[in-house]
Amino acid sequence: MTTHDPETNGARSGIAHSPDDAGIAQHGLDELPEWDLSDLYPSVDSPELAADRAWLVKECHGFNSDYAGRLASLFSSDFLTCIHRLERICLVEGRIMSFAGLRNAQDLTDAARAKFLTDMTTEVTDAMSQLVFFELEINKLEKGTLCGLLEENEELGRYREYFEQIVAMKPYLLSDELERYLHDQSVVGVSAWGRLFDETVGALEFDVGEETLSLEVTLHRLSDPDRGVREQGARALARELRNHVSLFSRITNTLAKEKEVRDRWRKLPAPQSRRHLANRIEPEIVGALRDSVVAAYPRLSHRYYKLKAKWLGLDYLEIWDRNAPLPESDSDEISWDEARRIVLDAFSGFSPGLADVAKPFFENGWIDVAPRSGKAPGAFAHPTVVNVHPYILLNYQGRKRDVMVLAHELGHGVHQCLSSAQGQLLCDPPLTLSETASVFGEMLTFRRLLDSARSPTERKILLASKVEDMINTVVRQIAFYDFESRVHEHRREGEIVPDRINEIWMDVQRESLGPHFRFMEGYETFWTYIPHFIHAPFYVYAYAFGDCLVNSLFAVYLDKGDDFVSLYIDMLSAGGSKHHVDLLKPFGLDASDPSFWDKGLVMLSGLVDQLEEIDRQ
Repeated sequence: MTTHDPETNGARSGIAHSPDDAGIAQHGLDELPEWDLSDLYPSVDSPELAADRAWLVKECHGFNSDYAGRLASLFSSDFLTCIHRLERICLVEGRIMSFAGLRNAQDLTDAARAKFLTDMTTEVTDAMSQLVFFELEINKLEKGTLCGLLEENEELGRYREYFEQIVAMKPYLLSDELERYLHDQSVVGVSAWGRLFDETVGALEFDVGEETLSLEVTLHRLSDPDRGVREQGARALARELRNHVSLFSRITNTLAKEKEVRDRWRKLPAPQSRRHLANRIEPEIVGALRDSVVAAYPRLSHRYYKLKAKWLGLDYLEIWDRNAPLPESDSDEISWDEARRIVLDAFSGFSPGLADVAKPFFENGWIDVAPRSGKAPGAFAHPTVVNVHPYILLNYQGRKRDVMVLAHELGHGVHQCLSSAQGQLLCDPPLTLSETASVFGEMLTFRRLLDSARSPTERKILLASKVEDMINTVVRQIAFYDFESRVHEHRREGEIVPDRINEIWMDVQRESLGPHFRFMEGYETFWTYIPHFIHAPFYVYAYAFGDCLVNSLFAVYLDKGDDFVSLYIDMLSAGGSKHHVDLLKPFGLDASDPSFWDKGLVMLSGLVDQLEEIDRQ
């Protein structure tokens, strides 16, 4: 997921209309690259897809027939064969669902694409239900038995981290029958409500002045140089979101309650617990991160927004001023070719090999660049499967911030390419490290731009832009995490009326943005369209984790220089084959150190120091 603030750039998982083609032409950014999905399948009716669908159904049944009830009796060589078969199943399943999901993201308004995605989801879920027994039986094995198998067979031992993640859920598993029911029920439960959210957001239209605009374009207005245009966009968002707040509240209440029921049956101690387990991260570490960021609000966001209000000549910032460009900002459009050059030069300056991994994204149809009618908003890098390649989605509109989004998503893409050698079961890094390469790519690009700044004014603008991005990544995402935490806690006590959700949103906004803001009527509904709350509860702290970690990593890089590069590439290449403790050890970093997060926040605070110094000159 992109770290970039939904109110600036949309959101990776968000589903909404994007600008129409006429809007692109006026920026001179038409005829930009689009995806070529044929590396997945040539078409929805291709023989290759039909063969994989048939194979998946047959192989899932065969896997169940061959192994259900027998895992405890397998020798290590047979167990390895079992894992290889499971890996192949996951690869084919991932290929099918990646194709269906990416086709849908190309045009969310196409009913045929939506139907195909739903049909594939149902078909694949039914097939994969045959595999539910596997993790349940793994957790019934004696610890000594599993450890013995991993130690006896070196190749099987390579999957130790995969098995440890399964075993982490052992205390919270239900009966075999209930686990199968929850798996099958997800199609008409979580998935169905998520689709309702996506379709609702995708259909939103906003009357801005004399124009009717999509969500993506309306959000873009919030960073327009003209304050009147920004206000128009903000008030249009407020009017339309208020009209739908009851439905969004119903979706939020239903999904939060469903999560509460599942968590209660599993005896999970907190709403966030499932996310922490999936991330292989201790809740104490997340708590320390959250507390460090909240304690730093005054010296980070509060201090910066006081400066920004002064620069804009205002006593207070309105919400439509939050992402406003500075008065001195260069409004010149950055062409796609120039954006490509800037980012690849930044990657190459760090490591030519890293740039070589990135170049095929531009050359082979792996990036869908321009906003289009019906296209998913925001930006994301989808890893697909290890024997294909990732795909990147952007909504590029020629701003410096768009260049940073490109660097971010390309960082994800490079990470996904490097980790693919680990295989389908081990390629995905823990979520807490999944944002490392993306944020590091942004930092490399920012440093390259900063080094090439031609004047103090340009340097100030770049520093301010980076500070805003980091505030959106660290401060704002922790505020989102607090919002989610409070909503889920309140839902455990009963239905939450829309006004109460609005109040919770405003409480965390006032706390995080600080005393130099005024909040227009209607801003209390801006929680409604943020997709992370629906599709990935409590995902958002990974952004703050990644940003603070990268700040620490970058300090190590500045100290070690070339010696750092090989360590960094090794970390990316490890994917999910190691725990975060082992991945960070070569850098001398330890996320469990209570002072770790404060060290990570020093870089952001230092950038604000530089801006204050510039302001005094």
